[in-house]
Amino acid sequence: MDKITIKDLEVFCHHGVFPEETVLGQKFMVTAEFFFDIRKAGKTDDLNGSLNYAEAAQYIKKFMEQNTYQLLEAVVEHLAKALLLRYPFVEKVLLELKKPWAPILLPLDTVSVTVERRWHTCYLAIGANLGDKEANFKRAIQLLDEDELTRVTRVSDFIITEPYGGVPQDDFLNGALEIKTLRTPEEVLELIGSIEQDLKRVREIHWGPRTIDLDIIFYDDIVMQEETLTIPHKEMAKRDFVLKPLSQIAPAKIHPLLGVTVTKLYQELLNSLVPED
Repeated sequence: MDKITIKDLEVFCHHGVFPEETVLGQKFMVTAEFFFDIRKAGKTDDLNGSLNYAEAAQYIKKFMEQNTYQLLEAVVEHLAKALLLRYPFVEKVLLELKKPWAPILLPLDTVSVTVERRWHTCYLAIGANLGDKEANFKRAIQLLDEDELTRVTRVSDFIITEPYGGVPQDDFLNGALEIKTLRTPEEVLELIGSIEQDLKRVREIHWGPRTIDLDIIFYDDIVMQEETLTIPHKEMAKRDFVLKPLSQIAPAKIHPLLGVTVTKLYQELLNSLVPED
């Protein structure tokens, strides 16, 4: 991936654990690598298609001067988030923060912390069969998009499907969403849980009716299995109400465990549902 690098930018500011560090201040050195496609700028020779590194350097300096943290880890964490939000075309940032005057009473060159932060692509399934289903969908999408660390980038058609699981109930409205997020999988789960609570989610029995249901289907190509979260969603390959809308917005997305596309999974599921002669 293409990148622009600002190397060892010197900033005098007030970060540290000890009181004298936050009062007197000291020198820090920042290296920032911005990863994004610079082809447009290279072809057009137009700064509007790239990162203005002079402006970015000034922003880093101003951020570090106007914010105070005890830990280097906190400085780079908050700075990385601020840079990705300020320059949304940047896909990833790699930051190294050096502290050459670290008060450890031993000879050294620098102490440094390095972090890499990026936008992640996450796919969600959304469903509801209580209340005003479409209004609940639109409100859930709005709340996702209003989250500072998340933006909704694709929305499938809303489809009507029959209930799954054998519990008598109204038909479902289902769909799929693509989001770009700076949140971890666990933080995405926390976010969608808060949205479900905001919409007064009701789900009294397993496979039963609900006002809103949001599930993580994919998060980049990550594979994880924790007590509260499994990615990819373990039942997705069996659910046409997940695969049909997902195939609209991510037909070529490859299941990281099964090694086939969403379109292929959907076609295989449809074939399995065709009764034999």
